[in-house]
Amino acid sequence: MQLVVYILVYPLLWLISRLPFKVIYFISDGVYVLLYHVIGYRKKVVRNNLALVFPEKSEKERLLIEKKFFRHMCDIFLEMMKTMGMSKKEIQERFTVTNIELIIDLEDKGINTMLMLPHYASWEWVLSLNLQIKSKGYGIYQKIENKYFDKLVRSIRGKYNTELISTRESRKILKAANESKKLTMVGIISDQSPMVSRAKYWTEFMGVTVPAHVGGEEICKTNNFVPIYLKVKKLKRGYYQSTFEVLFDDPTIVPDYKITDAFLRETEKSIREAPEYYFWTHKRWKHKDKVPKEFQQKTTKAANS
Repeated sequence: MQLVVYILVYPLLWLISRLPFKVIYFISDGVYVLLYHVIGYRKKVVRNNLALVFPEKSEKERLLIEKKFFRHMCDIFLEMMKTMGMSKKEIQERFTVTNIELIIDLEDKGINTMLMLPHYASWEWVLSLNLQIKSKGYGIYQKIENKYFDKLVRSIRGKYNTELISTRESRKILKAANESKKLTMVGIISDQSPMVSRAKYWTEFMGVTVPAHVGGEEICKTNNFVPIYLKVKKLKRGYYQSTFEVLFDDPTIVPDYKITDAFLRETEKSIREAPEYYFWTHKRWKHKDKVPKEFQQKTTKAANS
């Protein structure tokens, strides 16, 4: 069945990846009307999330963010498909970086890095950064259930010098890379909501206490990877600008969970600057009513201090 689905879907993906961007965005506009106005895809989730984290905004203001987000979401998914047919030159023109010299300087010093980013603006085209650095690029991801699509995604990333590693194998592979003294940059999306049963740490995110993923921080501290926040701005349709921001110079001496907190604070800044580019369809705050007592106390003390 997996192969049948792949055979049916792949031609459509290939066709879209070969279309010019003008046509891509024409299609995106049509998909927006279908998803938002006809189907109402996850509209309730988005609306609830926005009301939760932006209680100070009027309903009219939140509705405007909502509509802008859905338009952006449609663009993002079409851009993901387009990646398959983009040249290295084209993707670098559309996803630029303001301070690549920061990474080059760290590489010259033999320092490995962990690129931490949220589901914001464009996380798909981040892979183009590997075309500008010397480090071996890894991306931690959730393995796709359909093995044929999983292989396709790995192949696309490989075109831009990025090797995808699943969350399950990431610690072993990155430890080996570190021990081999190979220059390494690993990318991880760190704003997801972990399972409550596996949550080690709870903290405020956009004013609401939630469980936080700490896997990126743990890898940084274990392997001495310098944690870097990648701030991405959407300049206009199909064009993004990124900036590297070092969170800590020496992760091995940073108190537990401070790296995670620093990442979330930077993510909040990005969201507040342009909230329409965050991925609001995720149920990021779904565990807000399950905060353990010890973290409720810490949150209350922090709020009162």
